[in-house]
Amino acid sequence: MKSLRKLLFPFALLYGAVTWIRNQFYNSGILSSRSYDLPVICVGNLNTGGTGKSPMIEYLLKLVSPKYRTAALSRGYKRSTRGFKLLRGNESAAEAGDEPLQFKRNFGNALVAVDADRRNGIAELLKQEPEVILLDDAFQHRKVKAGLNILLTSYGDLYTEDFMLPAGNLREPTVGAERADIIVVTKCPLKLTSEEQERIWHKLRLRNYQKLFFTGISYDENPRNADGEADWEELSTEGFCLVTGIANPKPLLEHLKGKDFNYTHRKFPDHHNFTERELNELKEENLILTTEKDYVRLKDELPPDKLFYLPIKVTFIKGKEEFDKNILDYIKEKEV
Repeated sequence: MKSLRKLLFPFALLYGAVTWIRNQFYNSGILSSRSYDLPVICVGNLNTGGTGKSPMIEYLLKLVSPKYRTAALSRGYKRSTRGFKLLRGNESAAEAGDEPLQFKRNFGNALVAVDADRRNGIAELLKQEPEVILLDDAFQHRKVKAGLNILLTSYGDLYTEDFMLPAGNLREPTVGAERADIIVVTKCPLKLTSEEQERIWHKLRLRNYQKLFFTGISYDENPRNADGEADWEELSTEGFCLVTGIANPKPLLEHLKGKDFNYTHRKFPDHHNFTERELNELKEENLILTTEKDYVRLKDELPPDKLFYLPIKVTFIKGKEEFDKNILDYIKEKEV
């Protein structure tokens, strides 16, 4: 792996130079970014995938949507449709993208839309008169200037310890983190010590205006299926197949590690579109446990009585109240 990185390093330097110049054009005003009168909150990362953007968007939807007419705008990665699409909730994952469809299923009162062109997506959403817009995975979309930028970085893969693509997983040089107002280290151990938090704080080299938070992943006590909450006993007694099509299934595997379960694991790439052959093979399984994102893709393809998922949520190590206050204060300031 190290030798391959060395071979790709010149290409990483070139890619990094191109993205740095692009950012400089936006910073200097040569390329224009559009800002908006209503609150626009961007959730993104510097690394490609696996930082927990979807759970954070759902956390924000849960926080904001009961108080404000809230819209979430995503790209709709790997969807079969193009352009702007406002979701009703009855679309397939192929039409809408798995994560946006999950948002709409869990927050039916929110406006959820997909559009690769974030500026066009916002223009279309404004016709629905939202009070707050959440941008999913839009940190590199400089044509839109969000009022509040939340940058995520995974505990096991800090952006300061990564390389530019294709030698590593960085989409842009680490100096891009300076655009963030809030930085969240995700997927931390829930018992992360204060000493470890301080060590990471020094590694990330935050600016004075930036705030740092640490979160982990918590799983619901029991799995769910189409009929509602299920019981682990059914899965553990009969045995099951764990199916994951996410960037990093390690936290889920660690969670299951402490339980005495008999299961096999079929791992697929992130946002995987299951082939007919793969679906037929899965239909032969006795019971299937998957992630909520994968459940959205599989629920219309597999028998509902054998398909289960385990919901996850963001858990703050500390500072939840401060984080919530930061979000709500920003929204109130934009109302004035």
